[in-house]
Amino acid sequence: MLSHKFLEALEYESAISLTSWAERITPQVTADARVLAPAIEMYKLENDIALNDNLHSIIDICEAKGHHGYGIGFRRTSKTVLISTGKKLDRMKEKYPILRKVLVLIPTDLEQL
Repeated sequence: MLSHKFLEALEYESAISLTSWAERITPQVTADARVLAPAIEMYKLENDIALNDNLHSIIDICEAKGHHGYGIGFRRTSKTVLISTGKKLDRMKEKYPILRKVLVLIPTDLEQL
């Protein structure tokens, strides 16, 4: 589900839009193609996910080559789960010690813009 170009683009610093822009967030990809993002202070998003677990996200990267030179973007639709215990949380806490939950994005559609 995750294209080679998408995985390559994650090598660069990126801006991620879930419901708002987040700076310097580096998502991690698991072996089973799930994307992990730190869920710091995302209380409103947490409430929204409880009602509807579909999430649309956009990732934009300036340094990676896209269709028309430098700059690439992806629109991704995912099923979403918030986890508060376990190995995935421990893995993310190594990088973000104040983390209380991890946003797990299970991709259902990916489009390169």
